Amino acid sequence: MKQLLLAALLFAPLPALAQSGPVTPTLKLPPANPLPYEDAEAAAVLAPINAMFAGLAAHDGAAILAQTRPEGGATVAVEKPDGSRTIRHLSWADFAGGIKPGPEKLEERISTPAIEVDGDIAMVWAPYVFLIDGKAHHCGTNHFDLIRENGSWKVLNVTWSQRTTGCTVR
Repeated sequence: MKQLLLAALLFAPLPALAQSGPVTPTLKLPPANPLPYEDAEAAAVLAPINAMFAGLAAHDGAAILAQTRPEGGATVAVEKPDGSRTIRHLSWADFAGGIKPGPEKLEERISTPAIEVDGDIAMVWAPYVFLIDGKAHHCGTNHFDLIRENGSWKVLNVTWSQRTTGCTVR
């Protein structure tokens, strides 16, 4: 009896879905966005961040400094494998000074950046993985805050979490 009732309930609405006349087209769909979706403002905000990553890959501290406001800096919240934590802040000069020439291939990758813009300020929040010679060295989340001056975005500060566990290369 329950099965008969269930069948009746499932098939009862079918006549309402039946078409009574010819199909008429609706308005055209809007043009598709390119994949990956491109947003000019988001791309402009990400440009100095990507340039900093290129400077890091090139072991070029000056290239990193060219993307920053001198009064800002870099802050890292490190979680060590034993669970202990440290916070360290560096001026941009000290941060760039720590970038030394070497044979290692350095690469920082961010994924799924959340970008917020209000006038001439912006922030980017994104998970990242840092690779040395193609292997995950550490990972965490980056938070960049940026200022737009004369039409160009500059990184004021970057704050990031850093851990060595649970890092996957994306």
